[in-house]
Amino acid sequence: MQRLFYCVNVAKKFSTKCRDCDRLATFLSEQKKKYPAYFCKPVPAFGDRDAALTIVGLAPGLHGANASGRPFTGDYAGILLYETLYKFGFSTQPESTSADDNLQLNNARITNAVKCVPPQNKPTPAEIRTCNQYLQTELQQVKPDQVVLALGRIAHEAVLRGLNLRLKDYSFGHGAVHAIPEQFTLVDSYHCSRYNTQTRRLTVEQFEAVFAKIKQLLDE
Repeated sequence: MQRLFYCVNVAKKFSTKCRDCDRLATFLSEQKKKYPAYFCKPVPAFGDRDAALTIVGLAPGLHGANASGRPFTGDYAGILLYETLYKFGFSTQPESTSADDNLQLNNARITNAVKCVPPQNKPTPAEIRTCNQYLQTELQQVKPDQVVLALGRIAHEAVLRGLNLRLKDYSFGHGAVHAIPEQFTLVDSYHCSRYNTQTRRLTVEQFEAVFAKIKQLLDE
């Protein structure tokens, strides 16, 4: 059966030169002056376009992906993410330290709902909607037998918007599995942020259980 692609007419190809959001563009310019060695541009996705697993996070961290230019690299959240990717065979190394550390993803791809670092790590609803056009394009590469993992509610809702689906039809919940008709399987997890792991809202065991479920889905 032919797959249905949504919002194709408005979807755009990602560019590190994007300045669609004035507040984010200004913030990037300010941070580049403070930290000249930082990447300080919209952060591109990392991994194979044809990967069976696509992971969608929220946005780059100021001293993490915004500095390194690779999603979740240098971020505290990346510690648990890359350790888990390695444990389940999706990464060649358990730690991502820089964009040139020779780490490779195996059949996985990592991107963000918002490509630029936001002040206080909080993008506005308008910025999330504006950046969604780039996520739409990325989601068009995902095949029906593949899985998208949304890290957190904002990423979950960004994926649904990228498919032009109603949010109320697919409620976010840690470990929830949503079979998207004509599309792919969407799996939810709490974000592996410092706050969630230190408060134990998300434990290592809970996070690994999500990846075990993903492996099962892909094997099936």
